[in-house]
Amino acid sequence: MDRLPTGGVLLGLLFFALSLTPSLLPRQFILQGVLSGCVFAAGYGIGVFGEWLWTFMELRIPGRARARWLKFWLLLVCALNAIVFLWLSTGWQNSIRGVMGLAPVQSNQPVWVAAIAVLPAALLIGIGTAIVHFVRATARWLTRLVPRRVALVGGMLIVGVLTSVFVNGVVVRSVVYTADRFYAEVDALAGQYEEPPTDPLRSGSAASLVDWDTIGLDARIYVQSGPTAEEIETVIGRPARTPLRVYVGLRSAETVEQRAQLALGEMQRVGAFDRSVLVLIMPVGTGWVDPPAIDTLEFLHAGDVASVALQYSYLTSWLSLVVEPDVGTASAQALFAAVYQYWTALPHQTRPKLYLNGLSLGAYASQASASLFDVLADPFQGALWAGPPFASQLWRNATANRQAGTPEWLPHFNDSSIIRFTNQSDALNIPGVKWGPVRLVYLQYASDPVVFFEPQVLYRPPQWLTGDRPSDVSPLLTWYPVVTFLQLALDMALAQTSPIGFGHVYAPQDYLDAWVAVSDPPHWNETSLRQLRDKLTRAGDTTGIAPGWFRS
Repeated sequence: MDRLPTGGVLLGLLFFALSLTPSLLPRQFILQGVLSGCVFAAGYGIGVFGEWLWTFMELRIPGRARARWLKFWLLLVCALNAIVFLWLSTGWQNSIRGVMGLAPVQSNQPVWVAAIAVLPAALLIGIGTAIVHFVRATARWLTRLVPRRVALVGGMLIVGVLTSVFVNGVVVRSVVYTADRFYAEVDALAGQYEEPPTDPLRSGSAASLVDWDTIGLDARIYVQSGPTAEEIETVIGRPARTPLRVYVGLRSAETVEQRAQLALGEMQRVGAFDRSVLVLIMPVGTGWVDPPAIDTLEFLHAGDVASVALQYSYLTSWLSLVVEPDVGTASAQALFAAVYQYWTALPHQTRPKLYLNGLSLGAYASQASASLFDVLADPFQGALWAGPPFASQLWRNATANRQAGTPEWLPHFNDSSIIRFTNQSDALNIPGVKWGPVRLVYLQYASDPVVFFEPQVLYRPPQWLTGDRPSDVSPLLTWYPVVTFLQLALDMALAQTSPIGFGHVYAPQDYLDAWVAVSDPPHWNETSLRQLRDKLTRAGDTTGIAPGWFRS
């Protein structure tokens, strides 16, 4: 027991136990085991370092016999605590499932959680031990040249720099390159045997400026899955038009500027500027456009809508957000500049209303597409941004400068005449407050880790856990340093696995309410809107109305 790194094991067991507490999203036992193993390794590393630092600073250590008994009892208490937390973990996970309307699980497989946790814990501790041995070997070599303690610090610096260069320059770059190539191949191969559209107004058709082979699976779903005029008429009970949808893929042209000009040319070809509503969409990382985000707008405006989407990446959004968060900004700015220049030259009385839209990383890019100061003389009409990532600067500024007394998960910004926030509760109708000339709406769920993850949660509790608890967050969620950071990091990677209406999966009815506020569609009243909402969200009925809303 004297050779046992007591500080590492004690803190590792404590972290392991805390990792079993709830976070934003439910976790099944395999993922829980992997997370708990990683968290144990993090606690072990911090504990070992703290024990070493204590000795290095030559602080007092209890006598050997007394220390042995103290270690024994502390280890026993921490081990028993971990067992109790394993037993309680099922109830904690059910507390998340309960707020999301999911059926409770009978057991979270605590034995399997502990068994699975051993592998990632052993792997990470092994890597850390190897790095420590490397530091010691380097320090021993440096003692030939400099004093012992200077050599130790020098060894830490040298190994730290080499490790950082290796991880960032080799491991991360290789992973990103491999992921990019993989998703690029998927984008190129998916649907290659499908015939191009026969409708000349669809991107990829024989009449289109965009080659069918240059847009992948996600683009083809967006182009071909929208509602027809007949389907819209059946739902809303009055004449409608078939919406126009333009898509330009990452392989459709060489440069960002060329893709933006290609999109403008395709919009002109199909008559997009003759519609009453025009939407510039930034898709998520893979090029996916969330179907209910655009379908609901098309129903509200009887199909008199044209939309354009521009692909900027092949990676999934969470991976793009971590490794290349600004990759979509240039595309968003190029598309907006090309369309806005043409749009402002059109007669004000006949040109369409112009809106911006994006989900997740698409929302991040769309927010940066134009400076408000550049459009003050002739502003666009509004924007709907769903699930804005925590790194979004405009969202962060508005949230940080919210009105006193409003929560971070549903803030009020200034007088709420330009920017408003909403969630499942449709909080956009604020009594006594009128909209200004531009309407910007953030649709965000408090259970969405893509929105509410933040690096600072590593060492301090987040603001959204203070005050009133949102209805879609477990009442048992508690912040713990380091542990909650790792829990939310896993939640962010799994954000799209939540049920519709929670996490990063936004519900049709919430898009509908947001578009009503943003675009103020004509010919609707409360009764007809309620009927439309019921039709679009009818359980189990997605035929012809929402083909793809339930894509996993």
